[in-house]
Amino acid sequence: MTNKKEIQRRRTFAIISHPDAGKTTLTEKLLLFGGAIQVAGAVKSNKIKKTATSDWMEIERQRGISVATSVMGFEYSDIKINILDTPGHQDFQEDTFRTLTAADSVVVVIDVAKGVEPQTEKLVKVCRMRNIPIIVFINKLDRPGKDAFELLDEVEQKLHLTVTPLSWPINMGPGFKGVYNNFSKSLTLFTPGKQVVEDGIEINDIMNNEIDDYLGEDADKLREDIELVEGVYPKFEVNEYTEGKLSPVFFGSALNNFGVKELLDNFIQIAPPPIGRESDLREVEPEEEQFTGFVFKIHANMDPNHRDRIAFVRIVSGTFKRNTYYHHVRLNRKLKFSSPTAFMAQKKSIVDEMYPGDIVGLHDTGNFKIGDTLTEGTNLNFKGIPSFSPELFRYVENASPLKAKQLAKGIDQLMDEGVAQLFTGKHTGRKIIGTVGALQFEVIQYRLEHEYGAKCRFEHITLYKTVWFRSSNEAQLKDFQARKANQIALDKEGREVFLADSQFSLQMAQQKYSDIEFFFTSEF
Repeated sequence: MTNKKEIQRRRTFAIISHPDAGKTTLTEKLLLFGGAIQVAGAVKSNKIKKTATSDWMEIERQRGISVATSVMGFEYSDIKINILDTPGHQDFQEDTFRTLTAADSVVVVIDVAKGVEPQTEKLVKVCRMRNIPIIVFINKLDRPGKDAFELLDEVEQKLHLTVTPLSWPINMGPGFKGVYNNFSKSLTLFTPGKQVVEDGIEINDIMNNEIDDYLGEDADKLREDIELVEGVYPKFEVNEYTEGKLSPVFFGSALNNFGVKELLDNFIQIAPPPIGRESDLREVEPEEEQFTGFVFKIHANMDPNHRDRIAFVRIVSGTFKRNTYYHHVRLNRKLKFSSPTAFMAQKKSIVDEMYPGDIVGLHDTGNFKIGDTLTEGTNLNFKGIPSFSPELFRYVENASPLKAKQLAKGIDQLMDEGVAQLFTGKHTGRKIIGTVGALQFEVIQYRLEHEYGAKCRFEHITLYKTVWFRSSNEAQLKDFQARKANQIALDKEGREVFLADSQFSLQMAQQKYSDIEFFFTSEF
């Protein structure tokens, strides 16, 4: 029964947003409440330039953006919370898409002034496809922004979500007075520049004159707003939310630590405990006794001094135990892990047991790839971890001939992380790196130099798409391979890929070779 109890007290969620909406700041404040950190990374004093706990890679500190998903776990009110802080920048959306496969619910952060931005639309679309429960947190209420009703309309129209506000702001910008929590019937007052969290004042009846003592002339405006909210938006039902049909909305200011506690208190009440995952054989439920889990992320050099490589495994069912042999399905091998780790950003602690919903870090010597499944013996594979066809391509050349080995090792390990994809020309042997965003080239170059001591340069190549292909028509396949020999490369797994230099050449190939199937993702 311990397993069932442990499952019920776990919440694993991802935080997603457009860059600069305050996602990493919100993560920090959630960690503060859990006692996981003692001081927030972003402080107002310019004399103390600290960096966010979850943005620990050197390049993240320099650029002020998150480029890799951080995993953090902490305890709050006897609930074990696992946060996956994802990159907001669109050039790293692949990492975010893969991370969503490990999350049971999502918090979407929206900037009150900017509203819904394009990157948020893309990410929420993925969540909707998977029916992931979504909570919306509207941030930066201490700054001037859009009207609350206007913002909710925008969220409904652009993100195609059915929303219901569980808290409501009293003004915003310089006149921001606080938030009324419609769920717990309490009022929390905002004091500018004060980051101490005040307990909400219980107000069971908003019509009561007591609220006028706190809000003065704004009390009537709040009553009108709440009356309108209750008339326009659907009543909050937990099962509607857990099925992904209804999204509760909270308002606050993460930087000022305001509205975050309300979000967290409500979150642990309504967010779903770990849910099952679809495999190629059947749906695997968390309560099953046998351990199963899948790798959704690999990170090299979390500790640059030790050149370590960590595979992040989401536990789906059973109990993961240290020093126990588990079956690596793809390799058909038994592996044992002597130092599995739990995370607080890059701080790690060795653990003996972990349960469904938890993220365990396994030291990897090159055995794992993204999407790999570990089990207690069953031969099943979890589905749905995508690998996308890249949008941008460059030849990668060695800029330091004496460091060829380091360069090869660095590229090999970074590609395993899913940072980008590597293709090797079948005839030329030239290496091509494909990414979904331009910033990734910069990150690869930086990490190769600073983590592997290797320098590279990129050369331009005109490519439209890389597409995987297969066919049961041997004659047609051989003709295609012969005629397009100079445009065929091998991916990291040794599978053949067609390098289409234009949309036209791809369309012509599809028309001429009608028995060949072309794929834009490597999941086929």
